[in-house]
Amino acid sequence: MDQRTHQDPTRAALIQAGLPVEELWVSYFGLGGDLSQLEVDAYLNALFDVSVFDRDILATAANELLEEAYSALRVPCSAEAQAQSHDGNARRMLGAAGSFLLSPAEAEEERLGAVTRTHLLDTPGEERFDRITRQAREQFGVSTATVALIDDHRQFLKSMVGNVSQDMPREISFCNATIRNAGPLIVTDARTDPRFKSNPLVLGEPYIRFYAGYPLRGLRGWTVGTLCVIDQNPRDFSAEDEQSLRDLATIAEQEINTTPDDPKGV
Repeated sequence: MDQRTHQDPTRAALIQAGLPVEELWVSYFGLGGDLSQLEVDAYLNALFDVSVFDRDILATAANELLEEAYSALRVPCSAEAQAQSHDGNARRMLGAAGSFLLSPAEAEEERLGAVTRTHLLDTPGEERFDRITRQAREQFGVSTATVALIDDHRQFLKSMVGNVSQDMPREISFCNATIRNAGPLIVTDARTDPRFKSNPLVLGEPYIRFYAGYPLRGLRGWTVGTLCVIDQNPRDFSAEDEQSLRDLATIAEQEINTTPDDPKGV
């Protein structure tokens, strides 16, 4: 698939769905893309060339946004046409953008590898993450805010302000549901939500009623954890609140992918 075959339908789909290029770039960056917003905009206007790899990530990002916007439009992905010729290593090189080419078990193996490569599991708290959770708790007026990593069996809290247990079993964690989302998971009242009303964290300590979580991406765009806010009272969560949570999640994501000794990232 040449660039024009990808550029035109992508630009047309975004316009028809009312999605700005900025939202496409944020989603693309979250999947592991390296292009700037200016370069993505120039590419869509046929003023800049990008690699097949970046086209596939842009296509995946665009399709996630279109699905969230309840649009039936979809953007072509060159990887689909090449799927039969890719071996296992080549498919994995696409990262989360090529997850549709992997079995669920293979995709989870890649995701867990990305969690491990953050080098953050079982490490002490750090002010760079604590600043984010403090700001989140204050900004949303909730009891608890966390930056969590999800490995194969537990939720590890890299940063936490409030009352949530460390190393909570993954299967009961609200964040385990969040990492399966392309966007935020919002639960305004867990007592009436069929997905969570029987959860032990709702029926017992810490008696979660409100939850809002945003997935955090690591190496090659794999979701490694979440930024979330929790409260013991039900509440609404506006579109402006969602944008604020996303902005804080972007900062947390940048910290996850940057070590203090290497400002260029891991």
